[in-house]
Amino acid sequence: MPPTDLVGPPAVIELRQYTLRPRRRDELIELFDREFVETQEEVGMSVLGQFRDLDDPDRFVWLRGFRDMETRHRALTDFYGGPVWAEHGPRANATMIDSDDVLLLRPLPVGRGFSASPSERSPVGAAAPDRFVAATLWSFAPGRDEGVELIRDGLLPVLLETGPAPLALLTTEHAPNTFSRLPVRTGENVAAIFTSYPDEDAHRRHLAEIQAHPHARDEVLPSIEREQTSAPRPLRLAPTGRSLIF
Repeated sequence: MPPTDLVGPPAVIELRQYTLRPRRRDELIELFDREFVETQEEVGMSVLGQFRDLDDPDRFVWLRGFRDMETRHRALTDFYGGPVWAEHGPRANATMIDSDDVLLLRPLPVGRGFSASPSERSPVGAAAPDRFVAATLWSFAPGRDEGVELIRDGLLPVLLETGPAPLALLTTEHAPNTFSRLPVRTGENVAAIFTSYPDEDAHRRHLAEIQAHPHARDEVLPSIEREQTSAPRPLRLAPTGRSLIF
């Protein structure tokens, strides 16, 4: 399947956060951006974004998407059983301490996901874009829909009113993981919002506007806080040179 067939919001998305061995992140990024982008897309997945975690010099964050769970199983089987991973996988694995922090997600509502065209990707060796990507992950009790609905119906309209439109609003995909070779976190009930800014100052200004917004301040944020099982987790991300999300 050629990469040009993958345009549009994927219905299934993996958020993958890797803990790496000290000072080996740039090595993994160079290898990833050279060997693991087009080769994954050729078997039916979409490499959406690769990032340096600005809060941890040894953490690599990336996202990939699939049309559906059946496509995911087939694409992962083909890639991890194929020649590219056989050749370059051992070197990639050698940079990692842990690669099992993985959330399986889907857009909420349908269509509010990442839309990116591989034809717009920068070439190997391109400089990283001068952008800042912020993500926030909220956790709620399993089986309870209220928190995710508050994000969708309460917070999202405030975000659209006060700042740049989020790149995506995602929630947990509860379908069983059919590719057991790559574990995912189970028992999760999360909402995640990704937004791009010119720089981190723009992000801080947007946060201040949200917190000062009367509806958000008085109703939406307190309601979300009552539903959440832990404090929201922010991710401060710097896109790599070949990331489609920036």
